Amino acid sequence: MLRELTVALRACVATFIVCAVVYPAVVWGAAQLLFPRQAEGSLIYRDDRSVVGSELIAQKFESDRYFHPRPSAADYKADAASGSNLGPHHPDLAKAVAERAGALKATPEHPAPVDLVTASGSGLDPDISPEAAEYQAPRVARTRGIPVERVRALIARSTVHSGALLGAPPRVNVLLLNLALDRESGPAR
Repeated sequence: MLRELTVALRACVATFIVCAVVYPAVVWGAAQLLFPRQAEGSLIYRDDRSVVGSELIAQKFESDRYFHPRPSAADYKADAASGSNLGPHHPDLAKAVAERAGALKATPEHPAPVDLVTASGSGLDPDISPEAAEYQAPRVARTRGIPVERVRALIARSTVHSGALLGAPPRVNVLLLNLALDRESGPAR
């Protein structure tokens, strides 16, 4: 009986070492070696090497000088990532969508894109559609005092088409677009 207990205990320790120490260390090392930027969270740095954010997580932009991301049910807090869990016919969802459309001054003739009035499943989607960016272009151009054509050209350069072969729609990363906007016309004051 003592022999079986010793063998079982050794098996448990060996399994623990392989599964909790060796395997994670190998995966971490391979990620650091093959994909160092992604392994560190796809962080975006300013020229002075200070972290601005991550390409993978949306940030709140409230100034009219910047493009705004999708609404967030988690208030853009990564530790509270979640959707609202409201069904498509829930009155609270309809009310929230109507309020967001009103804030965007959407009209039946000029409706707001869906991704500007509905939250993403995680509440942290960093991307918007090119249509959502185009919808915001006149506001951004007006508040920055630059031609709207220049802002639209920046949107076109920032639009990512990767995944098109698999049916993924084009998208624009809001943080990267706003940083490009700052480089082109100066940061918000």
